[in-house]
Amino acid sequence: MSNNLLEVRGLHARYGATQVLQGMDLDVAEGQVTALLGANGAGKTTTLRALCRFMVQASGSVTLAGERIDGRSTEQIAQLGVGHVPDGRGTFMGLSTEENLQLGAYSRRTRSGVADDMERIYGYFPRLRERATQQAGTLSGGEQQMLAIGRALMGRPRLLLLDEPSFGLAPLIVKDIFAIMRRINQEEKVSILLVEQNAKLALELADTAYLLETGRVVLSGPSADMRQNDAVRRAYLGE
Repeated sequence: MSNNLLEVRGLHARYGATQVLQGMDLDVAEGQVTALLGANGAGKTTTLRALCRFMVQASGSVTLAGERIDGRSTEQIAQLGVGHVPDGRGTFMGLSTEENLQLGAYSRRTRSGVADDMERIYGYFPRLRERATQQAGTLSGGEQQMLAIGRALMGRPRLLLLDEPSFGLAPLIVKDIFAIMRRINQEEKVSILLVEQNAKLALELADTAYLLETGRVVLSGPSADMRQNDAVRRAYLGE
């Protein structure tokens, strides 16, 4: 039997008349981190949006834990265990940090355990506890990224779709966030599909990786192998 949590076959996606994904296939193994690499415009963000039917028209087969989810709504997909941290973070600027986290639990079928999960998130991100009553729009970029991840985790996802977590952040903040993502993956066994422009960071965190060009997968394999690939090293690792 397959140990894949997510299996995607023949995924197409478009914005209006503009076709972006050209029938891509990918797998995310249970409990592992998978990275999507590629230049700007390759279709990385669109892939994450297509998987959860967010802001894009999509077709193809998407299976989560053996169940087809491609016909479901965005809210239903969240209820089935897919958390999405979008590019731009999607923070509700006018609400407090704590209110943003509480909103992350909206998709859960029961409210039991929400307070415990809030404490768990604060354990990962102590700064958020310090900013609990502060308006989210006044947080730093790093704190807003922590909040976006924390809000997604409040939904207790089995699969976390993470879009450009390092964008616009200082290197030390990025290092902290990636270390926390490794802990979440290892301690909670949350599978992660990571879109990240910094290929070196992505390959250090990920178990496997896919390289996209113009909406198609052109290369895939274990991260260690991808790091040794001459084309990847020249184009994405600056070596």
